[in-house]
Amino acid sequence: MMTVSTPASIIEAIKGKNVSISRVLFVGCGASMADLYPGYYFISHESQALLTSIMTANEFNYDTPKGIDEHTIVITASLGGSTPESIEATKLARSLNAQVITLSHVADSPIIEAAEYSIVHGFEKNYAAKVEKMTNVLKLAVEICHQFEDYAFYDEAERAFDGIGDLIEQEVKLVGPMAKQFAEQYKDDQTIYVMSSGATYDAAYATASFLLMEMQWISAPTLHTGEYFHGPFELTETDVPYLLFMNDGPTRPLDARALTFLQRFDAKVTVIDAKDHGLNSVASNNVIDYFNPILLTGIMRVYAEELAIARKHPLTKRRYMWKLEY
Repeated sequence: MMTVSTPASIIEAIKGKNVSISRVLFVGCGASMADLYPGYYFISHESQALLTSIMTANEFNYDTPKGIDEHTIVITASLGGSTPESIEATKLARSLNAQVITLSHVADSPIIEAAEYSIVHGFEKNYAAKVEKMTNVLKLAVEICHQFEDYAFYDEAERAFDGIGDLIEQEVKLVGPMAKQFAEQYKDDQTIYVMSSGATYDAAYATASFLLMEMQWISAPTLHTGEYFHGPFELTETDVPYLLFMNDGPTRPLDARALTFLQRFDAKVTVIDAKDHGLNSVASNNVIDYFNPILLTGIMRVYAEELAIARKHPLTKRRYMWKLEY
């Protein structure tokens, strides 16, 4: 493991090897894979030449993409640094001579030891810290495009990074009443559909799979608002529960179209809207799309906490995780 700790310095170190980069892979499990998504989305939309993909760690391990070598950056992540599949993926990427970066909250964790480059991020301090992993992944993606391709809106992205943490902390102090209302309205629901688009799609997936299914045992299908009208909208009826993350940016028309249909048929819908929470006060139009999931994930944590209180089901309660071999 090389002791390099910031996104800018890590990408500078890789560039300093004078090896061309043609591909960036994002590999992880669960919530960490979801935290990797904004970085993947950024490169897929902003890079002029780089191939990129995102995949779950065991798919990478068992069905490894061809052509991974020193020209490939592989970015892995694990909150506690001990996810076996992600550790194995990190080691496999190293064995293939890829440039391997990992992120974890635990400095001496196995995944940190397995990678060449690492970022140790916070988590407990406040709500902004809950999204430090996601934020650093996006910073890595921005640095890759900036240092290898001279990304045109780098300064605007840096200003957004400078402001996003304080914005989250400001907004979470204001959403308590809305979060409590959400909790009371949804506490008895057995299914909640979670929707979004753009860079925020995997934030919806993470909310559904982890905050709702894992931590609350509520069935929670994830729907892309652009795909909603190609099948799933047939399940829309009066009082069917939906949670919509609404983006401020290029994919907002997809979210707005879905919301209009949900309201047309009187579905029970809660909207957490980045525009309501002032994302454009820190992010310009050129970069705003990529910061939606950071803001919305930070704010959603308050809603999840209130739901757990209303349901008398702590977010730490598990049926299988940490209790069984699997």
